[in-house]
Amino acid sequence: MPGENALKLKGRDLLSLHELTPGEVAAVLELAGELKERPQSNRFHRCLEGKTLGLIFEKSSTRTRVSFEVAMYQLGGYPLYMNTKDLQLKRGESIADTARVLSRFLDGIMIRTYAQTDVEELARYADVPVINGLSDLLHPCQVLADLQTVQERKGRLAGLKLAYVGDGNNVCHSLMFGCAKTGLDISVAAPDGYRPEDKMVRLAREDAELTGTKVEIFTDPAEAVSGADVVVTDVWTSMGQEEKRAERLKVFAPYQVNKGLVAFAKPDFIFLHCLPAHRGEEVTAEIIDGPHSAVWDEAENRLHAQKAVLALLL
Repeated sequence: MPGENALKLKGRDLLSLHELTPGEVAAVLELAGELKERPQSNRFHRCLEGKTLGLIFEKSSTRTRVSFEVAMYQLGGYPLYMNTKDLQLKRGESIADTARVLSRFLDGIMIRTYAQTDVEELARYADVPVINGLSDLLHPCQVLADLQTVQERKGRLAGLKLAYVGDGNNVCHSLMFGCAKTGLDISVAAPDGYRPEDKMVRLAREDAELTGTKVEIFTDPAEAVSGADVVVTDVWTSMGQEEKRAERLKVFAPYQVNKGLVAFAKPDFIFLHCLPAHRGEEVTAEIIDGPHSAVWDEAENRLHAQKAVLALLL
């Protein structure tokens, strides 16, 4: 039978990992591992028979769309793709009204959008669980897959050190929460003006106090990567920032994950990247395509981690 932490997730939203307890995050990761290892014989096999998940996309997607659609199919449910261009949202219908209507049709809603406030408003007015598939502020589902990957490769999470190098963006924010909840120390290296938001750092440090971990922010990438078990980066120019690409390439050039930088990590470090990757920019080919890379397992684990989220929430 599901544990107490798993039962507490039923009917809940997943807007931020900060809102979950360490035990609840552990329950999601435990089930994700079970669903990956025993997809046909797991106790949750086909548990969403007859249920429908609405998938709202304002941002384009490869991994998020495919993984959520396959996840619902494998759990016995039906995924309904909805591009915001096709919804009445683009013709002035409010998020609140959209949430109320969709709640009458669906068993859950996943949204991938720009503003975190839109995700929160959708959840406020929806009567069904709402899952943050990505916003400009947070990317919780990605980080659950990241944590699952680290656990698989290292055999544990607590006591390890993860270094994030690059833009203090949505992935960075969720990694701070995810590490703090599961016992990893996290060191972030970002240039001035591109550091993670102060509020996110403060909240992550509050989480870290409960698990005895550290959330450190540096400008020197070598200092952040020193002694790291896991090295993570992300693209330097996210969707919606294309006009600033040239400026960002110049600012982030010293933050490239390359052979010289990872020499400061532990010899058996693993490399993660949420993808898509730009080889020659935030990471060199010899790192992302090399023996330390776990990015393809990480991408696959989007499916398993999200299956666990869906099974527990819906």
